[in-house]
Amino acid sequence: MSIYDERPWLKSYDPLVRHELKPSEETYVDLLMKGLNFRPESSAFHFLGRTFTFRELDRLSLAFASFLRSQGCSPGDVVGINLPNTPQYLIALAGTFRAGCAASEVSPLLTPKEMAYQLNDLKAKALVTLDAIYENRVQKIKNDIPSVGCILPTGIADFLPPYKRILGKLLKKIPSGKVEPITGKHVVPFKEAVSKHLSDVPLASVKPDDTCVIQYTGGTTGMPKGAVLTHRNMVANLYQVAEWLDLMMGGGPVCSGFPFFHQAGLYFGMIAMAWAYTQCLIPDPRNTKHMCKEISAHRPSMMLHVPSLYQMLMDDPGFSRLDFSSCNVCLSGASPFSKEAVASLEAIVGKGKVVELYGMTEASPVIAMNPLKGTKKIGSVGLPVQGTLIKLVDVETGTREVPLGEEGEVIISGPQIMKGYHGKPEESANSLRKLGDRTWLYTGDVARMDENGYFFLVDRTKDMLIVSGFKVFSREVEEVLCEHRAVELCAIIGIPNPERPDSQIVKAVIQLSRDAQGKDHAKIEKEILDHCRENLTPYKVPKLIEFTDAIPLTAVGKVDKKVLRSAGAQDQIKKTGG
Repeated sequence: MSIYDERPWLKSYDPLVRHELKPSEETYVDLLMKGLNFRPESSAFHFLGRTFTFRELDRLSLAFASFLRSQGCSPGDVVGINLPNTPQYLIALAGTFRAGCAASEVSPLLTPKEMAYQLNDLKAKALVTLDAIYENRVQKIKNDIPSVGCILPTGIADFLPPYKRILGKLLKKIPSGKVEPITGKHVVPFKEAVSKHLSDVPLASVKPDDTCVIQYTGGTTGMPKGAVLTHRNMVANLYQVAEWLDLMMGGGPVCSGFPFFHQAGLYFGMIAMAWAYTQCLIPDPRNTKHMCKEISAHRPSMMLHVPSLYQMLMDDPGFSRLDFSSCNVCLSGASPFSKEAVASLEAIVGKGKVVELYGMTEASPVIAMNPLKGTKKIGSVGLPVQGTLIKLVDVETGTREVPLGEEGEVIISGPQIMKGYHGKPEESANSLRKLGDRTWLYTGDVARMDENGYFFLVDRTKDMLIVSGFKVFSREVEEVLCEHRAVELCAIIGIPNPERPDSQIVKAVIQLSRDAQGKDHAKIEKEILDHCRENLTPYKVPKLIEFTDAIPLTAVGKVDKKVLRSAGAQDQIKKTGG
């Protein structure tokens, strides 16, 4: 029996967290109905001054479900939701599930070409979209999406309080678009579609192994792939996290900066509806003043953000003045959180409240978390959640388990692991592989495990550099760089070495801290390199350094290395000779 088969992480679980969870035959619709009916008159979500009750959510989502069925949408059909975090999103999501259909999050950031690719890949039957996107993007691809028979445009202002709707239009602060008919497509305003319940249209029954969500995940190369998550996958993961975080029905409020078109944001919204938690909907997480206002007004018991958003909030003077006595936990995921930043955040929200976690779209998404009440190891993504097995295997072979303390690729087995990639059997077979008597998800992440079962992510396999035959884990170098006071944010990427085709050059892209901006770059560069030489072996020390005003971030606040790699060598690059 290997060290991973012994599951050393179990000894670090909180006392009330079971080692295994009994498999459930419930669907997400079953959980949703429990949430909708728990306290119907309580608040389901707040949005820019308007509050919706669970009774309203029940009525509106049921109306949307009956509308979909009236349009010929059947079990297994896919509905694309192309919205920011608005009431319409949750109404459409809940209604899609109640109609027996699968939901797919279509990011509002996609180009027309990217939208067409996803909708065609899905063979989506219906699309909910913003009126502004309808005018500027959907109209451009109207002849390229043959499967989409019904389009439901909606406006940001549609569910705002009347005075805000009128004022927003007068001041032209609310984006909107012109909705014109499209030949061959049924274009119905979303507000009209949910105006009444078509009682003569029967809703479909849903089974645990039916598709719940098809979430597209990008990569450094190739087209995005749709991870197929069943109701069984989602329900298992929801129960895992609910017990881990000791969630009780009817709690909240909760607040998240993750967009719903990201699996983490979608998951957060789904668990809130199922457990009858009030949600604070944040349409623009970069508007920290608005988020601080929402936190002040509603005093959330739980928050979920990426580290960069927590940092943006801490940079807002109003954040430190807020009362966080009602906040039990600040969840953080998607990217590393430095010890210094965690300490700064907990100085504001309360010691021990920051809980780092690890997830990915293909795992519904939560894989591992630090304990809610037990030992939290800063820099660790925590322990595998109940019923989840993790092994670390040699990157080259994918089969040989690495010894305790050594780095290896993370492979996962558990009830929350996806069914596969939609319509992509080869990609599915590459990611879901048989090893022993189990099927494992090969994550592409590199990590090490300590003796207590805590996992520490080292890198993505695609972010790992080869320098003169040596492996360089970008995350290790980034952590060292971030220890320097002049570094606000950084990213390590590999540049092809023209002198050695099989080797790369370590390049650091650095966003300077506020105090370091405007100072002598040459002097700062030398200080950073001296710091690296003191803390890294020579081949890991960056040979190229680029200072930039702002490192590009993804929609959820992760460093966008894809953009950095595509940029290549620029005039700003400085050869250090280090």
